[in-house]
Amino acid sequence: MKLGRWAILVMFGLLPALPGCGNLSYYAQSVNGHLNLVAAGQPIDRLVDDPKQNLELRNRLGLARDIRQFASDRLALPDNDSYRNYVDTGRDFVTWAVFAAPELSLDVRSWCFPVTGCVPYRGYFSKQAAERFAGDVRRQGFDVHVGGVPAYSTLGLSNDPLLNTMVRYGETYLAGVIFHELSHQRVYVKHDPAFNEAFATAVEQAGTEIWLKRRGATEQMRQYRASHRYNADFLDLIANARKTLTSIYANQRSNAEKRTEKKAAIARLKTNYRHMRDRRWNGYSGYDAWFDAPINNAKLATVSVYNDLVPDFLNLLDACSGDFERFYQAVEDIGRLNMTKRREVLKTARACLV
Repeated sequence: MKLGRWAILVMFGLLPALPGCGNLSYYAQSVNGHLNLVAAGQPIDRLVDDPKQNLELRNRLGLARDIRQFASDRLALPDNDSYRNYVDTGRDFVTWAVFAAPELSLDVRSWCFPVTGCVPYRGYFSKQAAERFAGDVRRQGFDVHVGGVPAYSTLGLSNDPLLNTMVRYGETYLAGVIFHELSHQRVYVKHDPAFNEAFATAVEQAGTEIWLKRRGATEQMRQYRASHRYNADFLDLIANARKTLTSIYANQRSNAEKRTEKKAAIARLKTNYRHMRDRRWNGYSGYDAWFDAPINNAKLATVSVYNDLVPDFLNLLDACSGDFERFYQAVEDIGRLNMTKRREVLKTARACLV
């Protein structure tokens, strides 16, 4: 399982609105990190046509170019210069995201910014800077999770580059991540990361299926759908664990007792995963790395933010007869509602709202 798909939303140009040296320093690293990448970008068309370039890279970039155009032509995603220049970052991830949640709560901590509103992470272009910030938050008593991120979005404020971290995992992943990131440029609702990420994930999933079908990639389609079945089981497992932990945190026992029960619940989660992997999945081990690494409230929150509302968005797309323009308009209309009404309408939508 390739986690770390978080779209780290880098803002710039609003530094005077942010009081405090800490905020200025944080935004400066975001601005500098992004601008350094943009400056290093090389036109994909030129690289694909350059016989001096590595043939495998040229083939990957040619595929990325086709996927990028398909995103605009078929999925009605923005037709701009994002993902038309390529940058090799020289590392495995472009940014690192820091998530935090209280030790005895699943309520993920948020940080608020001028353009994106409140989001459940802080993103850094330096792993060392992310780890330093994570250490500060951990010392405040929070559960903390730091995850590597292969792509990010500036919400259309700048032309985002295609990165080596996006092309390394093969065609299906590449298509999905381009569709996902461009979706953030098409619709974005401030202060509602669960809505935004689930919307982008729904476009990613639907768009990838259409892309693979268009390519006649039968085996890749089979593997992609199998990955969704595994992911559905994984999400059920996490949802059950979150339900158990929510009950533990809400009971009237002492904090010491809650910590003991929390530890036991996470141990059961790992045991339940191993049973599912060995029996239901016949040994498929794609999620081993996720379960082998430490699990805490912050890490569990990363699963919830990206996935809880995805089925509702896919149902709405079906209600719009797969017409992406109508779907985006419907999503924009729902996004104008207050959050409570937004969830209610999204959950109960049985027809395209436009």
